[in-house]
Amino acid sequence: MSVSSKPRIKRGSGPSVTLTKRNLRKKAWNYLVRDFEGRCAYSQRHTRMAGGEREMQVDHFDPTLSASLRHRYSNLMLSTGHCNNQKNRFWPTLQEKRAGIRFLNPTREMDYGEHIFEDPETFELIGVTRAGRYHIDILDLNHDTFVFERKKRAEYIRLKRSAAALLHGQFAELQEMLGFIEDLMEIFIPEIPPPPLAPYSKVASANSGNPPNVPTD
Repeated sequence: MSVSSKPRIKRGSGPSVTLTKRNLRKKAWNYLVRDFEGRCAYSQRHTRMAGGEREMQVDHFDPTLSASLRHRYSNLMLSTGHCNNQKNRFWPTLQEKRAGIRFLNPTREMDYGEHIFEDPETFELIGVTRAGRYHIDILDLNHDTFVFERKKRAEYIRLKRSAAALLHGQFAELQEMLGFIEDLMEIFIPEIPPPPLAPYSKVASANSGNPPNVPTD
């Protein structure tokens, strides 16, 4: 597996205790929230947008490892219930892995901006590699709720930039509004770069029809 030199998420040291199936949520939770900044490792949805901590889960990135390795902190990811439940149903076969079909590990590589981009017109994610397409399809990252949040995030960004450019923050009401938008921006899915291809809509349309496990490269 080739990985980027700079992962999106820098994982810190985990708990000093041995993690087991019974204690990993209690013992690893605060470390995961710290390292993943309260966001899902896969969708980047913030805990507050997901409905709170009860709606977030601890995912074992590689579920095929032996128990002692599976529960290691380095294999644990903060995840929405949606992404974890989708991922639990699949794991690429050895043949698929050899063909480049796999899940992306953001603690070891750069997923967004390298394998995955965002269509600035439809706000759907576009996979430009086999791994990227598999990741999007299996995790259902173009679910309506994710697309809606990315669209709203883009609208708030435009509103904030327009207001700041037109009025230069000279009025108290404007400053209050910009502060409100800034607070919302902190919990929306972060900006994802558009693909270095055009036209975007055609790329997104072509991508959406690909079966999860069928490479198209």
